[in-house]
Amino acid sequence: MSENMRESEQEQARGDAYFRRAQRKKAWRYIRPVLIVCISAGLCALCLWAGIKVVLRTFVYPVDSGDATPITVTVERGSGASSIAKTLYEACGAGEEGLIRSKAAFKIYVDFTGRSNTLQAGTYVLSKNMDISQIVDVICLGNPPRQTVKFTIPEGLSAEEIAEKLSKEGILKDPAAFLQLCKTGEEFKEYNFIEAVRTGGDAAQRDYALEGYLFPDTYEIYADSSPKTIITKMLLRFNEVFSDEYIARAQELSLTVDDVVTLASIIEQEAKAPDFNRVSAVFHNRINKNMRLQSDAPLKYIFKTVGVLDFTAAQLQSDSPYNTYTHDGLPVGAICNPGEAAIQAALYPDEAFLSDGYLYFVLKSHTSTELVFAKTNEAHEANKKFYQQSPAAVPGADAQANG
Repeated sequence: MSENMRESEQEQARGDAYFRRAQRKKAWRYIRPVLIVCISAGLCALCLWAGIKVVLRTFVYPVDSGDATPITVTVERGSGASSIAKTLYEACGAGEEGLIRSKAAFKIYVDFTGRSNTLQAGTYVLSKNMDISQIVDVICLGNPPRQTVKFTIPEGLSAEEIAEKLSKEGILKDPAAFLQLCKTGEEFKEYNFIEAVRTGGDAAQRDYALEGYLFPDTYEIYADSSPKTIITKMLLRFNEVFSDEYIARAQELSLTVDDVVTLASIIEQEAKAPDFNRVSAVFHNRINKNMRLQSDAPLKYIFKTVGVLDFTAAQLQSDSPYNTYTHDGLPVGAICNPGEAAIQAALYPDEAFLSDGYLYFVLKSHTSTELVFAKTNEAHEANKKFYQQSPAAVPGADAQANG
């Protein structure tokens, strides 16, 4: 009896197991198509989102998120979406990317959002860092153009002098923030020439990482531009000026971009433009002979002096890494922001002065901007004594004066 009961129980267990398998198979027949649909829908959604991102990035997002240059456009009365799209597309002239990448994308956007009939005529100040939605908002609201201001940075100003000038002109509301950005360079590491300064071994010794790269020029910005925007425009201009030709020439001279900028900043402070190439030749000759530059210009930067031509013995012996009396080679960094003429002079010193071996120069007098050059220290000392006593006299045989 017990044997029959065990067989019956086993048979019952096998039946229950078979039933459960049948139920799972039946459930899977229902779940499988649902799961396939869900996975397929998820993949389709992912592909759709990726496609949308590509479309947005290509046609809707800003043409250049880093370019805040004001661009004035005029929407004529009676202009439709197609006409406005053409105006925006051609806003920067032939051969240059405009304010939008696609006229069709602009028209589709305003039609899709139902705003094609609310676009208003007027003159607007826009920029490449605005996306299509922002541009449409401005044109639909009919906002007056944002106020712009112009400012000029002359050659040879330091970062601190630039901050002071822009602050006095009411352009820079927070000079301390401006200088902090200049000091670290952290916000501008996307520029190779700034990243090279930041990661250099002497970066911590510099007063300002951006010194030398705030390119002197005339700029137009929005009146409410941030310090970062102002600096960005200057760095972009430097990047334009320091061309591939200049980079190749620097490599030919075994100089880095920063070496060239640093040398150019000293040239900018030591001479007037007509003498730039001759002064450059003197410094190149001294570097090639392993002589210290012994330039007074870095001392003015160290001690923040203006109009001082004579320095004390203690100042001449300063241990500052900018002092070329106590340190070999170029100073630790630029001492001002040089213009293109000084940069060119650093790259292309006067060939005759190079070959003739000129090593010294001195002002004709404390009130003169003319320089007298010499090949030997003896001639240089004679020139200093002679011109300090008699500025109108004629230079000696081993010296060459301007003019």
